[in-house]
Amino acid sequence: MSWRRLGRDQPGDLHELAAAEIRRALAEGEARPGERLPPARDLAAVLGVNTNTVLRALRTLRDEGLLEFRRGRGITVAGTPERTAVVEKAHELVRLARRHGYRRDELVRLVESID
Repeated sequence: MSWRRLGRDQPGDLHELAAAEIRRALAEGEARPGERLPPARDLAAVLGVNTNTVLRALRTLRDEGLLEFRRGRGITVAGTPERTAVVEKAHELVRLARRHGYRRDELVRLVESID
């Protein structure tokens, strides 16, 4: 899996950022239903956070129905989010921008200017 290291300068709680990164990986198909995730300590090392932070993120994702904890089998993917609400909102934004005469490069610059 191609996990991305979390930036400490990103806004938000670290466990929320870790959960978001795992959601992204699942949405991108980096793990499929039934597949096991790496152990929490390995994820923590890759993400650059404490193991407890990753465990808290994993519990959040379990509560959302994305992950399943099984004794003796570790943490498995229970389901995958469809490309999530972000992709749908991106499509809406592109449609709106086109209706208002924005070109693609203008929209990209506008999005990049938002912090």
